[in-house]
Amino acid sequence: MNKWLALIGLYIAQGLPHGFFGQAMPALMREQGMDLTLIGLLSLVALPWALKFLWAPWLDRVALIAGEHRRSWIIAMNYSAVALLLLLASQPMSYWVDQGLWWMLAALLLVNLSMATQDIATDALAVENISYPQRGLGNAVQVAGYRIGMVIAGGGLVVTLGHWGWQATLLLLALLLAAATLPLWRFQPKPHQVGEHSVWQQWRQLFARGGIVWWLLMVITYKFGDAFGTQMVRPLLVDTGLQLTELGWLMGTYGFSAGLLGAVVGGWSIRYLGRQTALLAFLLLEGLALLSYVGISGQPQLPWTQILLAVGLEHVAGGMATAALFTVMMDYCRPSHEASDYALQSCLVIVAGLLASALSGLSATHLGYDGHFALAAGLCVAALWPVWQLIRQGQIAARTH
Repeated sequence: MNKWLALIGLYIAQGLPHGFFGQAMPALMREQGMDLTLIGLLSLVALPWALKFLWAPWLDRVALIAGEHRRSWIIAMNYSAVALLLLLASQPMSYWVDQGLWWMLAALLLVNLSMATQDIATDALAVENISYPQRGLGNAVQVAGYRIGMVIAGGGLVVTLGHWGWQATLLLLALLLAAATLPLWRFQPKPHQVGEHSVWQQWRQLFARGGIVWWLLMVITYKFGDAFGTQMVRPLLVDTGLQLTELGWLMGTYGFSAGLLGAVVGGWSIRYLGRQTALLAFLLLEGLALLSYVGISGQPQLPWTQILLAVGLEHVAGGMATAALFTVMMDYCRPSHEASDYALQSCLVIVAGLLASALSGLSATHLGYDGHFALAAGLCVAALWPVWQLIRQGQIAARTH
């Protein structure tokens, strides 16, 4: 039980800063009269999440405290983020915008660097300490914990911001982040064995593995269609006539609950379906879910039944597919290289999602919403091909053992 409490606490911790700053900062900076160009550049402070594979090998090799390889990094990074939040809470928002803008952006960049590094160590901790049959459940915990953190910060703390202000809200965020770290103190992970090879040899061995091209292609394409399609869901619903309050409830409360359900059901069912069936079935379900958005636009009245069905199905399928992909990504990690192997794979998922999101607007503009979601569903179907090739090569096990 201590293991699961520690992991869900750490994944909640990752979602807290991302949820708060992703939701609140653009609006806050605009309220302070900030230029839209600068607000757009704010997204660059999240760059460490896409580049974390560059320093991940060092987390496999170096311990900050002897005998505490994974925990030393996690605790150091979490409390570094807490210290940075306390620094930001020391002055009102107006001070940072008027006199310390670049210092604020630097602090936000360091918060993201700390949490991305914590994520490397936490994922490695999970790979080392979750048994093969339990990895589906472990990834359900990962997805669910992160979503819970996002909702607490992006929902609850944003509301708190309106009542208590910037400084008090950041103090509360720092307190929650520190509290989410506490269960880790009661969990003693397995000792980590440091590999004998250099970082360069480590990467060479990874890329020399049989089937590596198909594997990386699967990692890149598996969630590409989902990211490509869902980026245009909110514009579709706004153009259909939904009010922002309705959109907030639909994509926040309802969508979050559906995604949480999907992650839990998907992670739990992997143990019984097996990796192969889960990967294929959940990806196909994701494609069908995206097709359910076809026909919503252009109707004279809001098709609430179809909207609720589409949003619910898409979030459930997305949670299930994510749990399946993350499970086999864990399986692919080599002993002693868990941090670097998993970080590389997760970075590829992130970069592929960013590229898909960037291309989605062009698709919706030229094909219309119906054509766009049909294309997104087609991309999900196309992503079945590398999965099938890996199954044929024996790279993905049929059943847990």
